[in-house]
Amino acid sequence: MPTLKDAHINPLGFREYDARWLYPKDINKEGIKNVGQGLGSQIILKTNKSPRVIVGHDYRSYSEEVKKKLMEGLIDTGCNIEDIGLALSPTVYFAQFNLGADAVAMVTASHNENGWTGIKMGIEKGLTHSPAEMNELKKIVLEKKFIKGKGSYKEIKGFKDIYINNLIKGKIKKKLKVVVACGNGTAGIFAPKVLKEIGCEIVELDCNLNYNFPKYNPNPEDLRMLHDISESVRKNNADVGFGFDGDGDRVGIIDNNGKEIYSDKVGLLIARNLAPNYKNKKFIVDVKSTALFAKDKILLENNCETIYWKTGHSHIKRKVNEVKALAGFEKSGHFFFNQPLGYGYDDGINSAIQVCRLLDNQNKKISEIINELPKTYQTPTMAPFCKDEEKYQVVESLVKEVENLKANNTKIDNQKIADILTVNGVRFSLEDGSWGLIRASSNKPSLVVVTESPTSDKRKKKIFEFIDRMLQKTGKVGDYDQKI
Repeated sequence: MPTLKDAHINPLGFREYDARWLYPKDINKEGIKNVGQGLGSQIILKTNKSPRVIVGHDYRSYSEEVKKKLMEGLIDTGCNIEDIGLALSPTVYFAQFNLGADAVAMVTASHNENGWTGIKMGIEKGLTHSPAEMNELKKIVLEKKFIKGKGSYKEIKGFKDIYINNLIKGKIKKKLKVVVACGNGTAGIFAPKVLKEIGCEIVELDCNLNYNFPKYNPNPEDLRMLHDISESVRKNNADVGFGFDGDGDRVGIIDNNGKEIYSDKVGLLIARNLAPNYKNKKFIVDVKSTALFAKDKILLENNCETIYWKTGHSHIKRKVNEVKALAGFEKSGHFFFNQPLGYGYDDGINSAIQVCRLLDNQNKKISEIINELPKTYQTPTMAPFCKDEEKYQVVESLVKEVENLKANNTKIDNQKIADILTVNGVRFSLEDGSWGLIRASSNKPSLVVVTESPTSDKRKKKIFEFIDRMLQKTGKVGDYDQKI
C-alpha cells in the first residue's frame, strides 16, 4: 500500500501543453512536489543558471496547498521563487516581463470543474510549454531525474495593481455600459476594476470570489454562463457583455441584444478594426475558427495575411511569436496581442479592452457591426467523450477516412469535399465553403467537433450529422458535453 509520503501521479495528467489532474485522486501532495522538482530541473537545464521563477495560483479551495508543494519541489532543485499570490494566468505571464524572471508556473485548472488542479508553465517569455517540452517534463518527473540544489522564496506584494495599471493605458471616449461576468472565479477581482478604469460603466455579475462556483463553472463557452450574461445585458440595456474563465485568459462576448457572438467572429471584428492602422500584418487563427478570415475584404485590402493553425493557447501564441503576427484568435476565446498591443500571450481582460476600443472607434452598436459580416451558420464547440489513451488514434483513423471520402468524390449534403487541412485533426471544406472539424482535445478526455456553413443552418446540421455517424462507427466515442 502506498503511504502518504509516496508520490502518486497519473501520467495522463501531462497534457499537450500544460498539466491537469483531479486532486487528490490523480495526483497527491508528494506527486505535486515531484512535478515541482521536475519543472525546476527542466528550467535549470534550459537556462544554465539559478533561475528566478514567478509563481501564482487561482482561487480554488486547494490551490494554495498545491502551490506550496509545487514551490517546495522547485526550491529543492535550486530555483528562486517569486510568489505573486492570487493571480490570473496573464498576471503571471506579465510578471515574467515586468520582473525580468526566467520562468513561470501558474497553479490553475483554468475552466475545468472543481476537483481539478493543474499547472500552466513556461520558460521563454510570453510562451507556455510546447508539446516537446511537456514530454520532456513528463520524462524527468516519472523517471525522477531531479537536480538537487537550494533555492529561495520571496513574496511579491501588490503585484495585482502593477498588472492592472499596465492594462489601463488610455481611456475610451464613449460611455459604454458593460456586463462583467466572472462565474465567481479569480477574474472577479481584476476585470471589473480594469474596465471601470478605462471608462466603462460596469454591471457586475458573480464577481465575488467563491471557490464552490455556486451557479456554474466559469467558462465562456458554457451555454449557462452565456445565457446568464445575455439576460443581464438585456435587463440593464448594456452595450456588451463579457464572460471570463477561471484564470482570466479567455473571454466570451454577448452583444447589445443579448446574443452570443462566437469568439472567432469577435476576433475578425478586432482584426478588421486594427488592419487599417497596421497594414501588411499577419493574423493567426485556430482551425476551429470561421472561414471568413481568409476572404475578408478589409483584411485583404490592407494586405493582411491570415494563417490557420493548431488549436490551443500554447500553439497559437508560439505561432504569433514565430511569424511576428499582430494578433492571434482562438474560437475558445483566447486572444493574443503582440506589441504594441500586448506581449503575445492570451489575456481575457486585454481582449475585452480591444472590444471596447472597437466600439469606441465606431458609431454603431456591436450587433450592427457583427451584422456587416457575411452571414454564416455556426455550431458551438462540441466535445464528445473519448478516452485520453484512445483519442489521438481515433482522430488519426478519421483523417484517413475523410481523405478517402475526398478521393472517392463522396458528397455531404450534395457537396463534394473541396479541401482538407490536417494541421490539427482534420478540417474538411465543401465546395460552397461549408466545413467541419474533428480534433482531439488537448486538455480533456474528449474530441472536439465544430461545423459552419455560409449557405444554411440545415447544411451546418447535415455536416454535424455526417461527422457524428463517423464518430459513432468507431465505437470509442461517448456522450457530448452539448449538442445542436
